[in-house]
Amino acid sequence: VLALATGAAVAQTGLIAFVGLAAPHLVRSIAPVPHARLVLLSAGMGGLLLMAADVLARWVIAPQELPVGVLTAVLGGSYLLWLMHRRSGRGGAL
Repeated sequence: VLALATGAAVAQTGLIAFVGLAAPHLVRSIAPVPHARLVLLSAGMGGLLLMAADVLARWVIAPQELPVGVLTAVLGGSYLLWLMHRRSGRGGAL
């Protein structure tokens, strides 16, 4: 069910949705925070991740631009797959 919901979210919002999916997990891995603060920190982390991805997308093949959605899909998808693989040994899901 979660995989279908994730697929639907990405299909509706585009590849940048990976930032919204990866940011809370990244915040939780950096510092364990209560859920009330997780929302605010995840929003800030999502903004920072997207800004960094935009700068990197403009720099990688300068003077041309790589679409930021491609970069976020590659990096975000790789991070989520790594996270699922790491947690699968402990029996936990995302």
